[in-house]
Amino acid sequence: MGEPRPRIDPDRLVHEPSRLSILVVLNAVEEADFLFLMEQTGMTKGNLSSHTSKLEDAGYVEIEKTFVGKIPRTVYRLTNAGSEALEAYRHHMAGVLGSL
Repeated sequence: MGEPRPRIDPDRLVHEPSRLSILVVLNAVEEADFLFLMEQTGMTKGNLSSHTSKLEDAGYVEIEKTFVGKIPRTVYRLTNAGSEALEAYRHHMAGVLGSL
């Protein structure tokens, strides 16, 4: 028998496609506002808001809400925990796919 295959048990919070795309976009930039993140991920306002809230609750994303004049502005940043979770996910999936 060969080596045992790695378990397919990724971080479910990161593994969900919409949240994974948010983390990947935020990993590539210092910060992103709501409209930029919506454009890059192709999500609706409601879906983006829901998924970013879950990532914020997990400590993976920081959300800052301010006003520019009278216009609300929401900015998202990947936290250190989010960066580590994304890297752990990448490493895990590389091991799973590498064992095929």
